[in-house]
Amino acid sequence: MTAPIPGSEIFSSRPVDPDELARSLPSSLPVHTVGQEQIDALDPMTYEVVRHRLWSVTDEMGEALKRMSGSPIVTDANDFDFAISDELGQEVQVGLYNTMLVGAVDLAIYWTLRHRAANPGIAEGDMFLCNDPWVGGGLHQNDVIVYQPIFHEGKLFGWTSAICHEPDLGGVGLGSFSPAAEDVFSESVPTPPVKVVRDYELQRDVADLWTRRSRVPMLVALDLRAKIGANTVGRKRLLSVIEQYGADTVKAVMKRMMADAEQRLRNKLTSLPDGTWKATGYQDQAHEGDRDLHKITVAMTKSGDHLTFDFTGTDKQAGVINCTYAGMRGGVMLALLPILAGDIPWSAGGLMRCFDLITEEGTINNASFPAAVSRAPIGPAWQTGSLVAECLAQLLDTSPEFGKNVQAACCGTWDTAVIAGLDERGEQPAPFLSIMMDPMAGGYGARPQADGIDTGGLFCIPMGRVPDVEMTEFLYPVLSLWRREEPDSGGPGRHRGGVSASIAITPHGTSIPIGLVLASAGKAVSQNAGLAGGYPGNTGLEVLLRGSDLHEQFADGRMPGELAEIAGEKELGNCYAHSYIAPGEVFYMFWQGGGGYGDPLARDPQAVAVDLQEHKVTPGAAADIYGVVIKQDGSVDEAATFERRQELRDRRRQRSTVIADVPAARVDTSAGRRLDDNLIEVTGRGERAIACVHCGQVLGDPDSEAALALTRYEGPSGDAGPQVVSAPESYVDAAVVFRQYCCPGCHAALYSAIVPTDHPDHIADLGRLNVAGVNPR
Repeated sequence: MTAPIPGSEIFSSRPVDPDELARSLPSSLPVHTVGQEQIDALDPMTYEVVRHRLWSVTDEMGEALKRMSGSPIVTDANDFDFAISDELGQEVQVGLYNTMLVGAVDLAIYWTLRHRAANPGIAEGDMFLCNDPWVGGGLHQNDVIVYQPIFHEGKLFGWTSAICHEPDLGGVGLGSFSPAAEDVFSESVPTPPVKVVRDYELQRDVADLWTRRSRVPMLVALDLRAKIGANTVGRKRLLSVIEQYGADTVKAVMKRMMADAEQRLRNKLTSLPDGTWKATGYQDQAHEGDRDLHKITVAMTKSGDHLTFDFTGTDKQAGVINCTYAGMRGGVMLALLPILAGDIPWSAGGLMRCFDLITEEGTINNASFPAAVSRAPIGPAWQTGSLVAECLAQLLDTSPEFGKNVQAACCGTWDTAVIAGLDERGEQPAPFLSIMMDPMAGGYGARPQADGIDTGGLFCIPMGRVPDVEMTEFLYPVLSLWRREEPDSGGPGRHRGGVSASIAITPHGTSIPIGLVLASAGKAVSQNAGLAGGYPGNTGLEVLLRGSDLHEQFADGRMPGELAEIAGEKELGNCYAHSYIAPGEVFYMFWQGGGGYGDPLARDPQAVAVDLQEHKVTPGAAADIYGVVIKQDGSVDEAATFERRQELRDRRRQRSTVIADVPAARVDTSAGRRLDDNLIEVTGRGERAIACVHCGQVLGDPDSEAALALTRYEGPSGDAGPQVVSAPESYVDAAVVFRQYCCPGCHAALYSAIVPTDHPDHIADLGRLNVAGVNPR
């Protein structure tokens, strides 16, 4: 752990009380605001028209950035976002792009109002640039925000902001990822808010200072101007709305948008049961050479119309797998927006009033300066979101009305591969650097009513896209041998998780090795958890094939379609590593699918037959995980399938141990309160019980401190199915197992995961944790 640096605490931005912030501003910065009476006076028609106009402003800003940027990160993958904020920085309207950034944008504006209002001042025609993740705006230094104050009649009316991931901003590692970094000083330099535009003119000295640090300065310079251009579009469009409807009306709409979003979310929370839900996940490895697991844990308490996320117990900051407070908050928004606010306009300033964060300083998802944070958004922030999503899903699964929003974990993480080298295809050799954006095609998690979407994208970027393979080959000296969906990568369940994909590339058009930086997780311990007994999706895998016969195959007119078809020595890619790909060698990347929902032995056999025909699952998985027997003509053998499933349930019984005394009682489950796909709370004769919905076996008392009476099995992680493609011992020293809890009556799977042996038993402790939503303590 790095030692704190005195004086750095001034750059730690946190949410503020709007009234207190307004009172702290100097008289030289008057602000425009409206009272509650003006908000209440809005007629519905005007409100809806202006609200949609503000929404369209962010869309136009997005299109402007994409037209001007030359980076595939923006133009293809849509890894960026926008916001319109009120005079104090509260986010009124955000874009449908990288939703994690929503948790950071307002923090940068709050900090700017506190620390830049007097000196150098905030004036009309200014724009600020920031990539300091402790200040906010982004989650790590590669997230660069450009934001501007908008004035009307001399008063600060609001803000617009544009932010995107930059391909490289300097530091030791390619793409500013340094797998061996011990602190932030080995990474890109964090830049607190600085005026990059003054009186509507780009400050050349600041722009030069900014782009000079990068290995790809022309791209960074172009993105800088693209963000300035997007903000210019936003300012002009917003002022046009003000001119048409009046400043007071537009501001009243902005304030009401936040208030309406807040109230609608609070109403939804009020209709759900109170209680506490817990989830724990892991980052496997923290830096190059590390072999430890690093824990993030959250307890989500829902009380009335409010949520509290308590991350107490999360491990101390380590290596490069840290994020700041902004990243943790962004992770919460990653989950909250689509799961709880999917039917609510994303006026984030109102939505964020509905929850509190409890966290210890100096942990991997609330790191203190000068921790290394290059992995922040795709490591601890993302996993924070996945764990919050797991808690929210368990809460919503109790509700018939909102159960449709339940979803198992999506792809779980982003597999980072940065490539850089010399492109020799043109008249003049030219350096290149790129982040492989193909993992954008991750598998979505399964739902109670539907399978996850195959290669559907990323949970945190609703508008994300996978890049065109041919465009990648056009831009960079690589040849793609294949990019395809991979069977068995979606987590098995009553509903299957969406499958993921793999890609294999080789240098093509360069005579020297291509540099490679790897940074990912989910290779030893799964990060794409299933729900209600559903299995996790595949673990990640990267392989380098050295000394291959690829050129010989090309000479013979053959194009290999599998790694097994290429001779050579396989080198396993670590979670964090510096490496290279020489001409004639192959880099193979297999990213993660979505988690499953429900017991795979409850899946419709006809759906398994279709999956086989469409190569979503293999025959081995159909027989051994789903228990489905397929005839030679492709149809389901119903009798053999029934027997096979009974055999697999008997195997679960034989290999498991009972962890608590099993009550003798069985109950009628035709009436009761649903807890998830397998569990129900029943009430009778003044007593309550938690029971298995499939067989009626009583499992415990929701008022008791005792663990539920379940059977427990621990075995090798490969028992989770053929989608587990890597061995945990290749990455970490901790013992990692496939853990499964089943009903002792019918042996239905209630929980299935790949976890370390000391992983807490949240489902076994169901009564004590009150995850049934009763008698909250």
